[in-house]
Amino acid sequence: MSADNFSIVPTGAATGAEVKGVDLTKPLSKQKQEMLRQAWADHQVLLFRNQILNDDHLTSIANIFGGVRGTESRDMFLKGGYKAGGKHVPSRANFSFISNLDEEGNPTERNAGLGSTEVDWHTDQSYTRIPNAGTLLYSMKIPDNGGGDTSFSNQYLAYETLPIDLKEACQGKYQRHDISRNSVGQVKPSQRLPKSLKEVEGPDHPLLRVHPVTDKTALYLGRRRASPGNYIIGMNQSESDAFLGRLWGHATKDEFKWTHRWRVADLLVWDNRCVMHHRSALDPSKPRVMNRTMVKGEPITAPWDDTDDAERWP
Repeated sequence: MSADNFSIVPTGAATGAEVKGVDLTKPLSKQKQEMLRQAWADHQVLLFRNQILNDDHLTSIANIFGGVRGTESRDMFLKGGYKAGGKHVPSRANFSFISNLDEEGNPTERNAGLGSTEVDWHTDQSYTRIPNAGTLLYSMKIPDNGGGDTSFSNQYLAYETLPIDLKEACQGKYQRHDISRNSVGQVKPSQRLPKSLKEVEGPDHPLLRVHPVTDKTALYLGRRRASPGNYIIGMNQSESDAFLGRLWGHATKDEFKWTHRWRVADLLVWDNRCVMHHRSALDPSKPRVMNRTMVKGEPITAPWDDTDDAERWP
């Protein structure tokens, strides 16, 4: 797949492709934009190396894939961008610096965000009524001794290879997506830790979702925390935990994965509708700073009907 010096090179793993021969600081032709959208549909995760990008560039790139997710919706997530140490920056409302820096700008193990610890497998903002379609993550500072690798798991393949009993059991099932904790398990400042399933707050999404572009079905798990947290509607805590345990064990198998090892000036664009991702821990004495924005999504459609789950939101 190429136009002039522009090419899409698959990783050879279960997901992901590198895009070569493109300068994202410059406007792209309609043909190249369409090629990028097709590559995203085909490979779920796109890698662009050696790109010097600012917020305006990232906005333009996000527009190729559907537009930046703004703060105008009533979804449950913190509005506004955040500096490296976690301070609110209203002027960067659609962007976040994801870093391991503290309030003084020094690397640390734990901060107001994700810090330097391992980030569990998850899908970005599944705890919102209409989750984002994609994530753009751009590397500004990367530890020189490694760590902080981002892995992706192809949830099309996870669904397709589910044991028949699990695949049948997923039909018609919805999951409550817990909003209380972030991706490293810390309770969010605006939330409280639920003590029972009745106290778990968040939207209900189907376990299976149909991708609006590819029309393929993917397993949609979101994130998992110690109970009480995400749970299957209509099941008690022990039943739900056992069922989700089997699904998570399958969804994160090695054969569905690809791992990216970051360099400075890398950009990844991934599709949250059909992949989950994970970050390895990194050296808390080395700075890591990333710039992130989201691609706006659409109401989730389950494979068993033609309705979306936006109507399930109170």
